[in-house]
Amino acid sequence: MEGTVAHISADFGALERHRRELTAYCYRMLGSPFEAEDAVQETLLRAWRALDRFEGRSAVRSWLYRIATNVCLDMLDGRKRRALPMDLGPARDPGGPVGGTRAAIEWVEPAPDELLVAPDGDPAEVAEARETIRLAFVAALQHLPPRQRAVLILCEVLRWKAAEAAELLDTSVASVNSALQRARATLEQSDLNAVSSPRPTELGDEERALLARYVEAFEGYDMEALASLIQEDAEQSMPPYELWLSGRDDILRWWNGPGIGCKGSRVIPTIAANGAPAFGQYRVSQSGSGHDPWALQVLELDAGRIVGFTFFLDTDAVFPLFGLPAHLPPGS
Repeated sequence: MEGTVAHISADFGALERHRRELTAYCYRMLGSPFEAEDAVQETLLRAWRALDRFEGRSAVRSWLYRIATNVCLDMLDGRKRRALPMDLGPARDPGGPVGGTRAAIEWVEPAPDELLVAPDGDPAEVAEARETIRLAFVAALQHLPPRQRAVLILCEVLRWKAAEAAELLDTSVASVNSALQRARATLEQSDLNAVSSPRPTELGDEERALLARYVEAFEGYDMEALASLIQEDAEQSMPPYELWLSGRDDILRWWNGPGIGCKGSRVIPTIAANGAPAFGQYRVSQSGSGHDPWALQVLELDAGRIVGFTFFLDTDAVFPLFGLPAHLPPGS
């Protein structure tokens, strides 16, 4: 009996060691870390149940990707694509109404880097992996039909050969190449290459200093200091609202107008999200005691400036995922 238990444990361990890369694959496919984890759990469960029938004609890794792809395709069947606000319409007037909201299942959701990327890998591979989980790239993938999405991720991100992808998808090499060509054309229309130029895997001294100045300026609600940190053509969005803003001036007008409730916020750093720095934002509690969760801020940096803000307001879901506390008591 002990030998049987040990054998089962060893078999499942061989499957489990692929969890992180499968989660990254499913996240790119599905646009949600929660759904990605569900998909991977289902993948590993199906694989474990079928271990006695696995004939070994392909590597375990390829077999797991085949199962994961089928799970994701089933989950995506008949579903609307996830998006970011910028995908839904033009930028809004910062002085106008905030506008409507959409259900959580309609938005690309943030994912912690540590869930998707092995931190101790080859630096170039880590940088590339982080680039292909950035919010804009994951949102662009959602424009592709599910099978095209799988082909592009397998061939462009994971560097599988067309013949390998064709075997996984039970199709021909010609079909894979055709799907890949169409997927590339769609991404080009989104002004995104399949893999952008990788950025450094770690923040440098300049970036860390920029973020420290940002936290100080945001907590002090110092618009002049914030203006010096934000690039002129920066963008801001805040799912689940459809509203998004284009340009530093409009962002600052919004913070001084409809967004004035952010004054007095606390901003604390957390683990990176989608290859970018992230912070938990807490607004002054209406109870008068401490600060309550308001948003997970994901910041995009470029050339020493902040070029993008995505404020995810579904804190009940995302704060636990990023290990952020449910409340900041006074004096903390």
